[in-house]
Amino acid sequence: MVTDWPAFAGDMSGAVAQLRAGLPDVMKAFGAMDQALMKDAALSPKTKELIALSLGVAARCDGCLAFHARAARKYGATREEVLEAIGMSIYMGGGPSVMYAALALEAFDQYDAKA
Repeated sequence: MVTDWPAFAGDMSGAVAQLRAGLPDVMKAFGAMDQALMKDAALSPKTKELIALSLGVAARCDGCLAFHARAARKYGATREEVLEAIGMSIYMGGGPSVMYAALALEAFDQYDAKA
């Protein structure tokens, strides 16, 4: 195991809470955008989380992997769906995305094991 992703998400939650306290209007607006986007519409919340996880790989964002792997699991994503989604990140991002794709899969597997 490279990272304990559930613990990392917990640590990040504290840091994000500090940000929320310092920038309440900005973070409230960001939360409202999340609420609006996560409604089941043309794309399901699961599909949106798979996209977000893939973008986390492409952006090399550890916090994105922690939160979106957890959310993908919450919305019923399977390991196979995660693999296909992060495969697209590898296709679009090359070698650096391979490294983050491995981390994204590890994060999803840890949340799946705890479910």
